[in-house]
Parts: sequence; C-alpha cells; structure tokens
Amino acid sequence: MTAPAMIAAQNLPAARFAVIGHPVTHSRSPDIHAAFAAQTGIALRYDRLEAPEDAFIDSATAFFKAGGVGLNVTVPFKHEAFALAGSRLSERAQRAGAVNTLWMQADGVHGCNTDGIGLVADLRRLGVRLEGARILMVGAGGAARGVLHPLLAAGCATLHIANRTPARAQALAALDDTGLVTAGDLASAARPQGWDLVINASASSLGDAPPDLPAGLYAAGALAYDMMYGAQPTPFMRQATADGAHTTADGLGMLVGQAAESFFIWHGVRPESAPVLDALRRSLVKRA
Repeated sequence: MTAPAMIAAQNLPAARFAVIGHPVTHSRSPDIHAAFAAQTGIALRYDRLEAPEDAFIDSATAFFKAGGVGLNVTVPFKHEAFALAGSRLSERAQRAGAVNTLWMQADGVHGCNTDGIGLVADLRRLGVRLEGARILMVGAGGAARGVLHPLLAAGCATLHIANRTPARAQALAALDDTGLVTAGDLASAARPQGWDLVINASASSLGDAPPDLPAGLYAAGALAYDMMYGAQPTPFMRQATADGAHTTADGLGMLVGQAAESFFIWHGVRPESAPVLDALRRSLVKRA
C-alpha cells in the first residue's frame, strides 16, 4: 500500500484486535502487539481467536460486528480472509491472493498481506543478499503466496517452488509475470549447483517431521529459513544442518516484522521491531 490505512477509531481506549487461526493457542502475536502498544503509548486489547476450520467467515464477521477493529490471520485461513475482504484489498494482497491482516472501515472489512514485508526485512537483518540469489521455496499455501512477489521484487535471480502437490506449486508459479519462477513436486527441489536460500513456507514444522526433500540442496554459504519458529531448531532447520546448510534461522523475526507492518496499517505508527524480537527470543529460550 502507498499509505497506511488509518483507523477512525484508533484513538479510542482499548480498541479490540486479535489473531485468528486454527490452532492459535501457540501464537505470540498478543505479546508482540502488547509490546508495540507499550512502546507507542497506544491503548488496545489483543486476544487469540480460535475459529473452527469450517467457520472462519462466521467467526471473523462476529468479531467485527461485536466492535473488533483488526485481525491478524494465520493458518489455515489466509485464503478465506482474502475472500472476506472482497474488493477492499491492498495491492500486496491482490498480488498474493491471500490476506493476513484485516481491519474494519466504514465501507466494510479491508485486507492486506504483510508476510512478504516481514520476511524480506528479516532476511536483510540476517545479512542475506537477495539480489541475484537462487531461491528454493518449499510449500505453495497462503504463506508462500504472501512472500512470492516481495522476494521477486527484491531482485532474486531465480525462484523455484517445490510442493508435495505439484499442481498447487504450478498454480502459484502462474501468478508470476517475470519468467523467473519454476515449480514442481518436492523431488524437483534437487539442483546440482545448490540454492543460496531455501525457505520452508510449508506447515511441516507444526508437526515433528521435515518436508521430504532430496539431499544436496545447499550452495556454499547458503541459509535455510523456516517460517515457523520455536525455542529449539525446527525439524526443517535440523534437516538443513545435516544437509550442509551454512546457516539456519527460524521465522520469529518474520513474525515480528509482519506484525509491525500490521500495527502500522492499523494505527499509523511504525514500531521498533528489534527490541521486541530480542525480548521474544529471550522469552522463548527461558521457557524451553
């Protein structure tokens, strides 16, 4: 978006926000937004909203009808959130075909996708050079859709999407108009020269097993990045280390980065991400 979508009710005390998903009990979004609120002096209430898998629209609609102002959307509802916003979509959301940020305005519910902003910012924080990079992305769901175009805009040389169901990967690749994107099944991830960056955008790390990828994926100095996060390295990160990745990282920085962009959309104020990320990391380690 070219400008933040200002919320008319942003100065009211304890405006209601939430993260909606299934499951959602693990989400750290309430902690992040509470920290941003304390940092900026904005009064808000931010909850977790567990929605049945077949009732996202009803749950989100009820939240807004009850006076809710904004929702962060996590798995598995980013496509449904896109549909809920209808024509009231940011350019980022339109390109992604998925929404992770919703907010209410006078004309209805609006949607944006901040995943790509969060991912690119975190990769740059980690020192990754995206210009000219050869990127493998594992997964073709809402998370992958949200980051595809921002990665291309950052100047990568090629991007291959590998997914357990190749048709879904090919459908996502068809959204690209640069000619830089290819797609196939998980076995198609094999590349003799390896990849500079391998991103796990699948939900595999919600379980206890990595994606079924071929060996030899990593070029010299390569980073393996899992969009999931935890106190310990994820199954994908452990797989990548065993396969020769130079560095691994989880998605906690992406989570904070995309939340900061949502906060900016909702409140017109851009919070500082670094201290919140540091505090969140310490909290995860302490609880481990």
